[in-house]
Amino acid sequence: MYILLSFFCAVGFSLIHFFSKSIRFANVVPRSKFLSFSAGVSVAYVFVHLLPELNRYQEVLVNELKNSPWRYLEHHIYVIALAGLALFYSLERLVKLSKNNPRFKQPEDASSGIFWLHIGSFFIYNSIIGYLLIQEEFNTILGMLFYFVALGVHFLTNDWSLRKDHQHIYDQYGRVLLTVAILLGWLIGALTELNELLLSILQAFIAGGVILNVLKEELPQEQESSIGSFLVGSFGYSLLLIFL
Repeated sequence: MYILLSFFCAVGFSLIHFFSKSIRFANVVPRSKFLSFSAGVSVAYVFVHLLPELNRYQEVLVNELKNSPWRYLEHHIYVIALAGLALFYSLERLVKLSKNNPRFKQPEDASSGIFWLHIGSFFIYNSIIGYLLIQEEFNTILGMLFYFVALGVHFLTNDWSLRKDHQHIYDQYGRVLLTVAILLGWLIGALTELNELLLSILQAFIAGGVILNVLKEELPQEQESSIGSFLVGSFGYSLLLIFL
């Protein structure tokens, strides 16, 4: 049952990427309200689900590395999450700096030069999420569905950000690659199984990337934000995670 549901979730994530350009429902509500609501959902996911999970993964690492020289390093898992955050932040800065390079007459030309590096990192990001979708131990079907909702709005806003950075080249190549990445990750997860140590490392790395992307793109600028939508998204999703 869970394998079949995880496959449907992977297909759903892929469809979000592939059709994100054509999704028009967000235009019915002001984009600031939609972004604020999605930010609330994603922030709730980070603080109510991801961070407690990192603590559990830390315990796994401590047990696995107790006979290793690395056992003297405290908070290993949080360092890995920080590395994921730092990597995606560095890529975002690289994009912004290249777009401001005076050698390029058009901003699109500047971003095209590093497009493959940027989209390659998100290809790996999506592949890992697809892999974890089938490897993650969900307690209930609702738990997997809530996971789908949180990452679904996260993917949608990520698509908007990547399209803004890379314009037409993203629609031509990027969204297709990210669509494939989710399904490829799921397929690898269905055919292989990592030990708990490596699984914890992947989870922590992705957690760092999710945290950065939430803070970077899903929290609108002050003049564009909607506190009401943010509170509805954050507290509403938190209550669902806690009580269901």
